[in-house]
Amino acid sequence: MGCQVDFYVLDDAALAPEGLACRLAAMAWERGHGVTVVTPDARAAEAMDELLWASPPGRFLPHEVCDGAAAARAPIRICTASALDAGEVVINLCAQPVPRPERFARLLEFVPFDAADRAASRARFAAYRKAGLSPATHTISK
Repeated sequence: MGCQVDFYVLDDAALAPEGLACRLAAMAWERGHGVTVVTPDARAAEAMDELLWASPPGRFLPHEVCDGAAAARAPIRICTASALDAGEVVINLCAQPVPRPERFARLLEFVPFDAADRAASRARFAAYRKAGLSPATHTISK
């Protein structure tokens, strides 16, 4: 079975990919899946770490930034694309497609509300189709 790729189209300017990433990470973890959140750089990884401490409100999601041995054991890992090596469910917050997506069971992508930011999403969608995958789209409204 190949990788299931899902693109979440954010249909409201108030929706941020990072906030939805927290919700999706929580849902996947609750279903017993290992999750890796891929960020463009170390600064974004630290910001995601902070966000996961507060989101969803009133809950704790066990997570680690991929910078040590503890991260390998964490149910939710946060890393940059260069450190991506594991994860049943991968949540991509980068402008580039995830390399070799077939390694993963599920890949979650976001299409930002801002039309200027959507070009990178279209390129990722096309890259996954070229790799033989069939991405699905889901519209998320506030």
